[in-house]
Amino acid sequence: MGKRFDKEFKLHAVKLVVEEGNTIAETARQLDLSPKTLHRWVSDYKEDPVHSFVGSGNLRPEEQALREAQKRIRDLEEENAILKKL
Repeated sequence: MGKRFDKEFKLHAVKLVVEEGNTIAETARQLDLSPKTLHRWVSDYKEDPVHSFVGSGNLRPEEQALREAQKRIRDLEEENAILKKL
């Protein structure tokens, strides 16, 4: 199992690359990270700085809304099928 890093550490690493202009390879080496991991963190951060690194098991707000809508549709389809049998 790989290492787990908290949101603050990830943000610190990403800001070294994004704001201070350090290279991914250099920053990864300094922080003892895989460059591939740091590259993914930087990509996630650039995609959505506010909701990046939501944590294990948590979803971004738009993903949570989609999941809830899909559940509501399944529930209504199930209810509809039951009512059709009556």
